[in-house]
Amino acid sequence: MLESLFGGLFDTSLTRVIAPGDFLLCIGTSLLAGLLLCATTLWRCRCSRSFAVTLAILPAVVCVVILMVNGNIGTGVAVAGTFNLVRFRSAPGSAREIASLFIAMGSGLISGMGYLLYALLFAACLGGITMLYNALRLGDGAGRTRFRTLHITIPEDLNYTGVFDPILTEYASQFTLTQVKTTQMGSLFKLTYELTLKRSACEKTLIDQLRQRNGNLEIALCEQETVSAGL
Repeated sequence: MLESLFGGLFDTSLTRVIAPGDFLLCIGTSLLAGLLLCATTLWRCRCSRSFAVTLAILPAVVCVVILMVNGNIGTGVAVAGTFNLVRFRSAPGSAREIASLFIAMGSGLISGMGYLLYALLFAACLGGITMLYNALRLGDGAGRTRFRTLHITIPEDLNYTGVFDPILTEYASQFTLTQVKTTQMGSLFKLTYELTLKRSACEKTLIDQLRQRNGNLEIALCEQETVSAGL
């Protein structure tokens, strides 16, 4: 009787009604997997509160979707189109965030297929690996501190072609001018360089020499910006 109350209006004889107890068990397992993934992903890593909440509830959302598809190919195609729409309406994140979301979706998918212990095992294994990689600080090698993005603001009447090359050659083993754009209503130009500093390079001395060439306008030297190539 209880299962009939949860039956769909368009169910057929080939459609199996999911028992409410099984439904709640799958949802609870998915939420537990999401909390596990959220805790392991945030360990020694900073991220926004919205991302943490999304990571915690995403397995449950995917689990419900898989439960409702229930073998219906047409519904599955519609769901895939909906997820693509959400994807293209969302701002891209870093490679780490995208990987975490894929792990959460995978956990929800396993749970929705009914393999509850496998879903928890998957979340625990991937979460543990994430914590291990965070502890080892992969990608934060000593050489990374030499990769820099340099922004130089120059007046519009300064011919920027090769004007900073002698200074950059002295302090950087390699450099590339990646972007030139106007600012301040076209009265200034902003140059962007990707460079690799020499081990003996002094950043303050480099900035001081650049200031003498650009008329003491704004100069910014920061960690190399790789957001657009995060994957």
